Amino acid sequence: MGLKSKIILLAVAPLILATAIIIYLSLQSAQDLAAEELAIYEYNLVNAKEKALKNHVNIALSAITPVLENDQMDDVTAQEEVKRILSDLRYEDDGYFFVYEMSGVNLVHPTQPDFVGKDLWAFQDRSGNYLIQGLINAAQAGGGFHRYVWEKPPLMRLEDKLSYAIAIDRWNWMMGTGLYLDDIYDELAKTEATMNRNIQGSFFVVIVVAVITVLLVILLGVVINLHEHKLADTRLNAVAQRFMRLQVNERRGFSRELHDGINQSLVSCKFRIELAGNKLRRNDSHEIVQEELLKASDLISQTINEVRQISHNLRPTLLDDLGLDTAIRSLIDQFSERTEIDVDYHFEVTREMSDEVEISIYRLTQEALTNIEKHAEASFVRLVIRQKSQKIEFECRDNGKGISDNPEPGIGFINMRERLELIGGDFHIASQKGQGAWVYAAFPV
Repeated sequence: MGLKSKIILLAVAPLILATAIIIYLSLQSAQDLAAEELAIYEYNLVNAKEKALKNHVNIALSAITPVLENDQMDDVTAQEEVKRILSDLRYEDDGYFFVYEMSGVNLVHPTQPDFVGKDLWAFQDRSGNYLIQGLINAAQAGGGFHRYVWEKPPLMRLEDKLSYAIAIDRWNWMMGTGLYLDDIYDELAKTEATMNRNIQGSFFVVIVVAVITVLLVILLGVVINLHEHKLADTRLNAVAQRFMRLQVNERRGFSRELHDGINQSLVSCKFRIELAGNKLRRNDSHEIVQEELLKASDLISQTINEVRQISHNLRPTLLDDLGLDTAIRSLIDQFSERTEIDVDYHFEVTREMSDEVEISIYRLTQEALTNIEKHAEASFVRLVIRQKSQKIEFECRDNGKGISDNPEPGIGFINMRERLELIGGDFHIASQKGQGAWVYAAFPV
């Protein structure tokens, strides 16, 4: 996997993880909220059923109250009348009323007349619930509700039922009615299905938005990488062109030095030697011939010095023989001898440096000292080369007249900046009038 792919993955992976966590928490929260809403909805539906049951029982009680309060009727006649009234009362499609003695004997059951006269005290529904006992206990407590399983007409399927029972104190009876809860469960199931569809729809929308966002981030990363790649290629081409120009300029200068200096000196030397040979053939005096040879010898010595200087400019031998510190000290000694300017020099590097870094530091020192000698009119220079983290820092300050508020470096410093760019270094120069100049460079280790 390439570096760009790793960078894109590093950017996208946390986004995907955070999105997944947010989606999971949102889904969990939506499910919890739906469960709470369903519970509240169920409570409201059951509460409405309970109120309806109370109303129905109160209506039935109102229907039999005249009989209960009639003192003219004997108990047997009154009881039969109450049984008749309650057996005939209906509400909605399947609503009816039932009556039991407090001992558990059924007195009225319109939908299942076979129960009439039977003792159902120990009767249980399919869950083991003693439903008659529960209804009687609720009635004796002043009226109450009881849930159980009962057969729902007309198909007589077993369904959950909620009943409300009260006591008829005159004869120690329990009267009540009930409503089946299957319609509540159907309504809850429909509501839950609607909520689940809404949650799934929202979840799908969030997933789509998250996927689109991730794709946009990846696309944006690819576009930025392509743009950076083009910029890097452009910058690399520019650096390569500057490097080629630098090589051409150095070769042009080297060619000029060979042609104008060494070549001319050798031609002059050859001329002197030929002239001495001609004078020997003419039998001129030895003093005249010796004079020409001495001039030729001087030209050879001059040529040797020029060759040595060119070799020094290409690669100082002190760098290879004694190291960078000694080579720079030699530069500083020559500079101080020529200019009588004090130099405070510190070399604080312990690790090895590449040849490119050594020669760049040496050339930068040459250029800085030459610039100070020619333009600064300084009396003091501080030069520090130190090791810091993963780089070598070069710093040169002088107390001269400075350059300007916005200094424009000369061709020497421009060449040095290009050299540093080629090896991945940094170069800065700053100066103000009357406050000297500051040259800073950082070289990669």
